[in-house]
Amino acid sequence: MIRYFLGSYLLTIVGVLCAYLLGEHSHPGGGLSSVFIVLVLAVLEISLSFDNAVVNAMKLEKMTEKWRHRFITWGILIAVFGMRFLFPVLVVSIFAKLDMVSVTKMALYNADQYANYLKATHAPIVTFGGLFLIMLFLNYFFNHKKEVHWIKFIEAPLAHFDHITGIEVIISLFVIMGLQTVIPAEEKLAVILAGISGIITFMVIDGVSHYLERHEEMRNAQCVAQGAKCAGFISFMYLELIDASFSLDGVLGAFALSNDVVIITIGLAIGAMFVRSLTIMLVEKKTLDSFLYLEHGAHWAIGALAVLMLVSTVKEVPEVVTGLIGLFFIVAALISSIIHNRKKAN
Repeated sequence: MIRYFLGSYLLTIVGVLCAYLLGEHSHPGGGLSSVFIVLVLAVLEISLSFDNAVVNAMKLEKMTEKWRHRFITWGILIAVFGMRFLFPVLVVSIFAKLDMVSVTKMALYNADQYANYLKATHAPIVTFGGLFLIMLFLNYFFNHKKEVHWIKFIEAPLAHFDHITGIEVIISLFVIMGLQTVIPAEEKLAVILAGISGIITFMVIDGVSHYLERHEEMRNAQCVAQGAKCAGFISFMYLELIDASFSLDGVLGAFALSNDVVIITIGLAIGAMFVRSLTIMLVEKKTLDSFLYLEHGAHWAIGALAVLMLVSTVKEVPEVVTGLIGLFFIVAALISSIIHNRKKAN
């Protein structure tokens, strides 16, 4: 375990120290609060990305050593500095209608002003993220081919909803219609556009991912016929796209916990590093099936986070509730998985 997670532990120590110093620098006495937020964000990222680690492990097993190394090195740089830092800045830039250079300087050197802009654009930002997460949640559970169910009396009936074409989009649009009835008039247009953008973003990412996956399956079949292990660039691009889609929910969910983009980056970077370490362990230990319900727990956490983000457009949600609800679902799913394994062994 130490060998797999040594880099993650070191990054955690450095990240916690930086978060404490930044918290004390911004608000005297706020160091411990910043550390708590960083740790919660790291746990949130890990919990929401566990299934991502499983997908990564399955793909990495088919990749050459060269591309596997590139995924671990190049990929972590893209994941941390691309999605965990640049993306939040881009989101604020779009909704605040400012250039990215100004927003970056503001986030780094004027956290209070950045927080004011972020607060002014809070409703459309969390609506975008909330609708993206709802699509992700519904897309996972509306699948009649899914045979394993954790909360059976809920998940089993939901699995058959995918027979209704476009049901995820229909439900999400109804959510937007309901949300706009409680949003102040001056924010309605921005919220509606943000919600629709969240739906479109998910559909584009999901559609391109499926296309790349089908292309990769055809290529792998040719490689197997030739007796070669040739999964490379296509697999790398597919994994980076999947990483982006999974990190998107963590990044957007992080806005419900903190307005400080640096603190968000530190917390999510720690989580991302642990996910990469976990991926490597899963590949080498071949333990993908050890905990059956963790993926289910992660997606229930996604659904709960989506609801809380949408509620926060009209009513403030305590940070502790937002941060710990995901942990609750993951721990519950982990316990259920352990009990299942013991019953199966007996």
